[in-house]
Amino acid sequence: MLPFNDPDAVRAAFAANPGQIAGIIVEPVPGNAGVYLPMPGYLDFLREITTAQGALLIFDEVMTGFRLALGGAQERFGIRPDLSCFGKIIGGGLPVGAFGGRAEIMDCLAPVGPVYQAGTLSGNPLALAAGLTALQELSSSNAYVRLEAAGAALEAGMKEAARAAKIPVQFNRLGSMFCAYFTADPVHNLADAMKSDRARFAKYFHAMLGRGIYLAPSQFEAGFLSLAHTSDDIEKTIRAAASALKGL
Repeated sequence: MLPFNDPDAVRAAFAANPGQIAGIIVEPVPGNAGVYLPMPGYLDFLREITTAQGALLIFDEVMTGFRLALGGAQERFGIRPDLSCFGKIIGGGLPVGAFGGRAEIMDCLAPVGPVYQAGTLSGNPLALAAGLTALQELSSSNAYVRLEAAGAALEAGMKEAARAAKIPVQFNRLGSMFCAYFTADPVHNLADAMKSDRARFAKYFHAMLGRGIYLAPSQFEAGFLSLAHTSDDIEKTIRAAASALKGL
C-alpha cells in the first residue's frame, strides 16, 4: 500500500521489487476517505512508470466512472489505463459491476484464454436494463454540464460559509464529487485526511441534520450531487451550512 500523490514512494517500490510488480491499482480520484484529488501530473506519472516497468495501470472507477464524465476519470484526465473496473451506475443503482481493458489482456479470459471469470449477478437482465437506460440518459442530455455547474455552485457557497464563520475547512471537489474536511491544511492523501477534526465534523453533521440536510455521518465519506438536485436544494444546503458553521 502506497500513499496517494507520492511519486517517490512509487519509484521506491519499483526499485525495491525489480521485475516483480504486476500492476498498480488506483482510484484516479479516491473517494473512500472523503475526496482528494490527484495533484497535477500524478496520474500521468503513474502511466509513464508502469509502461516503462512493464506493469499494468488499473483504474478503479467504481465511483468515478460515468460520474466525472461519460468516459470517467480517464476521460477527464486524458489517461488510458490498461484495465478499468466499474460499478454502481453500470446497473442504474442495481447490483452489477464491469471491467474491461486492452484486447491482449481481455483475451486472457475464457473462452479465448485460460482464465475463467463468472459471477452470480453477471449479465443480470434487470440490472443491465436499468444501467443501459441510465447510460442512455447520460449520453443524450447535457448531464455533465449541469453537474459541473451544480458542483461549482455548492463549492463556492460552502467555502464562503466557512470563511464567514472563520472555521478552517478544506472543500475538495471535482465535478459532482465533494468532501469538506475540517482542517486548515490541504488534503492530498489519507494521512492528510486523518489530521482533520472529526469531533467538529460530528457536531457539524448533527447541526446540518437538524436543519434538514442529511449528509453521510462520517468525515471520510464522499459526497455526490445528482441530476435530481435542484439549484434550490443547493442554496438550502449552503444556507444550512452557513448557520451550522456559525454555531460551531
